[in-house]
Amino acid sequence: MLREPKADTAPLASTVARDGGDALYDYRFRRLVAPHAWNALPEDIRRRFSKRLFDQRVTTYAGEIVWTRLSRAGWLLAQFCRLIGAPLPTNVSGPAPAAVAVSEDRASGGQCWTRLYGRAKGHPQVIHSAKSFAGPTGLEEHIGGGFGMALTVRAEADALIFSSDHYFWQIAGLRLRLPHWLAPGATAVTHQHLGNGRFAFDLRVVHPLFGELLNQHAVFRDA
Repeated sequence: MLREPKADTAPLASTVARDGGDALYDYRFRRLVAPHAWNALPEDIRRRFSKRLFDQRVTTYAGEIVWTRLSRAGWLLAQFCRLIGAPLPTNVSGPAPAAVAVSEDRASGGQCWTRLYGRAKGHPQVIHSAKSFAGPTGLEEHIGGGFGMALTVRAEADALIFSSDHYFWQIAGLRLRLPHWLAPGATAVTHQHLGNGRFAFDLRVVHPLFGELLNQHAVFRDA
């Protein structure tokens, strides 16, 4: 997993406050969304993205992958990405168990996300990524091998939507923005409220020439 030094990670107190009781309230995701749009989100979503995962605390979510669809070009992209840690689902699948674990990355000031996806045959696929609150958009996802994508965040009705702004490669302090012709396409991740502690996770990658490469739909619940 890629861990890189980020600017302005020290003043944690500026991003954390007491919210009512003893819970620590994390403002980092909230600051990326217009205040009126954030306040209009369901309480469950605001709570999930406002947890400060201090010390050794880990938040987990369990559920199932309802479907994973890959076009031929998408399947080839997923296999190629094995070289940098397999950040994309590598197989088409139907209903399968899944789990997500989120922890704080104190070294970078971000979060570590680990996803466990069951498969019909063989061992589950494990996907690692690290989110950092840095870069021109305020949020980046590092997927390994020095590669990552800058994300924009918006709230719409009952969902929080993360969209790729651009992709980059970073090594030894050098950061290169990937040109559009070399990028995999537009990535969108949607976290949608379903009620009763449940939410839908949708991942979609669309290429300007090859169309939809990946479409994944999953349902999770709070642990």
